[in-house]
Amino acid sequence: MSFECDLVGSDEYKNFRASVPLRKISVDNDPSKVWSIFDSGPRTCRCPLVCLPSVSGTADVFFFQVLALSAKGLRVITVSYPVYWNHDEWCEGFLKLINFLRLEKVHLFGASLGGFLAQKFAEYSFRLRVVASMIFCNSFTDTSIFRFSDVASILWVIPSVILKKMILQNFMRQKMDPAICRAVDFMVTKLESLCQSELASRLTLNSISNKIDTTKVSYQGIPITIIDVFDLSALSNRVKDALYKAYPLAKLAHMKSGGNFPYLSHPEDVNLFIEVHLRKFSGTPESPFLN
Repeated sequence: MSFECDLVGSDEYKNFRASVPLRKISVDNDPSKVWSIFDSGPRTCRCPLVCLPSVSGTADVFFFQVLALSAKGLRVITVSYPVYWNHDEWCEGFLKLINFLRLEKVHLFGASLGGFLAQKFAEYSFRLRVVASMIFCNSFTDTSIFRFSDVASILWVIPSVILKKMILQNFMRQKMDPAICRAVDFMVTKLESLCQSELASRLTLNSISNKIDTTKVSYQGIPITIIDVFDLSALSNRVKDALYKAYPLAKLAHMKSGGNFPYLSHPEDVNLFIEVHLRKFSGTPESPFLN
């Protein structure tokens, strides 16, 4: 399956790709482990917003956020993950990336798997206090919600075409408004760009048995905003309720519509929620804005 969707051909996406260079950074001893990032906004800011994508996402799925928020003086970094096979390895690699970029702290915006990894990183680095705040979008606290846990250990040998089918079955299309359909089509093009090892490692991180130790996260007093949609998405209400209960002090930002990828389908709403969340840090050492 290969096609160009409306968002790929949009003026906004073309402007993003023309104005923000893609950087490839290796921070591990293994040179094959390369982080791909887009970094926009004031480089003097050492506490930026870092966006972490879902299983099927790449760094450019947050192009609406980069364009709108960097125009308001925020430093926004979006990433694509190298191949890691467990959460601790991913967290170690992400910490190396933060150190390589000479960042003091990070505000994390995580979508689905990205939200889970943001929590794992806050848990992993709780003694370092690297995470300034977090924003979750359609995320979760426990990988047991996914039905691939039984095959997580063999995902690395499963052919790419089967891995893609496993992901695509969560891309609901029926009764969608045009904006959500465009978002889904864009994510399909991103899924098609991922190789077998990238898909397998992401699905493994999404499926291997693990649960967030929320006490380590809550102990740090990290401000959290949870963005959720009221329409159909891949996550059940039970999973969403579990996230709310895990962080009872979190700010809730509900959207009437948005689907699985509201940052693409309704970016104005998501950008507003992100900006409101981050404005409280303006003028402080943890500000992601150009002060």
